Formats: sequence, structure tokens, C-alpha cells
Amino acid sequence: MAKLTKKQKEAAAKIEKNKLYNLKEASALVKQVASAKFDESVDIAVRLGVDPRKANQMVRGVVTLPHGTGKDVRVLALVTPDKEAEAKAAGADHVGLDDYLQKIKDGWTDIDVIVTVPAVMGKLGPLGRVLGPRGLMPNPKTGTVTMEVGKAVNDIKSGKIDFKVDKTGIVHAGIGRVSFDADKISDNAHEIIQTLIKLKPTAAKGQYIKSIHLSSTMSPAIALDPKAV
Repeated sequence: MAKLTKKQKEAAAKIEKNKLYNLKEASALVKQVASAKFDESVDIAVRLGVDPRKANQMVRGVVTLPHGTGKDVRVLALVTPDKEAEAKAAGADHVGLDDYLQKIKDGWTDIDVIVTVPAVMGKLGPLGRVLGPRGLMPNPKTGTVTMEVGKAVNDIKSGKIDFKVDKTGIVHAGIGRVSFDADKISDNAHEIIQTLIKLKPTAAKGQYIKSIHLSSTMSPAIALDPKAV
């Protein structure tokens, strides 16, 4: 096991062992324990009482964070010519179709989100092996397959993120930067937690929100009290 650096030890010492923090406390603390020279990402990890292997317990959704993610999300709009101007006006970083499909086929994936229209989905099927593992395949459920291309691009640029429970039952999401005010980190975390609560599958039994942890890119995780969010 790698030894902790002096900064990592100092950060860990600020977090009380076995204490469950409320959201406001954790949001302030995650700023205090961040020690990197860059603006670290603030991430949330929520362990759910679901079995992701069962279709009726899959948790997936979208949320618009009130204060955005602090990240410049690179959006590719794979659209027909009649939608290109709309996508560009909304701020899409890349707009086109066949030329970008070829680039992806050749291995290019230097983007964060793809927005497309229903008529193009047939062309994306063969690229599933490239896009799927990277979480780039557009999906109507997350609003990335739509005729309202401009709105979709604008929403993503404004802080809309999609999330999905992983095979271990955990939802991971980036919810801001350590440069954010603690209140903004708290607001963003609260928004995604409340969204997850609303998405509780009827088939899920027992405790639904099992644990919540807040951390920055280089800091130890801070445990939250699931009952105090």
C-alpha cells in the first residue's frame, strides 16, 4: 500500500474517524482538506440498496445542478444539416455528421457528451463498441436523442449531467470544484441526492440510501449521514 504524503496525512487528520457529517459540514470540509495545486473536482458517491443486475432495480437519470459542474463540457452534435445552425447557436463544440462518424470509427473520442436526433441513431449502432464503454452513446432517457437539439446542448452546457448506478450499486458524479463556495457544493449535492430519492425503484426493499461520501480529486472521502440530507 502506498504511503501517505504529508499533505494527505494532514487532510485525513481533519476528518473525524467514524463521524457522519451533515451536508453543509461536509461541503465546507471538502474545501479544507483539498491540497492540490489545481482546482480539484468535487465528487459524490452514493451507495444504493438496489441490485443493478435486475432491470426493475436499475437507477438511471439526469439532473441539472443549480450551480453547474465547473467543467467545460465538450459537446458533439451529430445532426442532420437542418439542425446544424441550432446546435452551433446553443454552443456545441463540434457539429456535423458523416465526417465525425468516421473520426469516431477511427478512434477519436475527445468529447464528453454526444447529442443527436432520432434519425441518426441507426448510424451510431455500429459504433456502440467505441461509444458504449466510454459512456458516450446517446440515449433518449437522458435527453441526448432529441429533436430539440439546441435545448439539449444548452442544458448540458448549463450543468445537466446524467448518472447511472454501477454494478456495485454506487452512483458516482462530479458535482463541482473546490473553488466553489461551500453553499454551492451543498446545493449541487442536495439536488442529486433528492433526484436519486425520487428515482427509488418500487422493487428496492430495505434501506435505499445506504451511504454517501463526498471527496475531491486528491482528498480522502468524507462520510455523510444519509438521514441528514
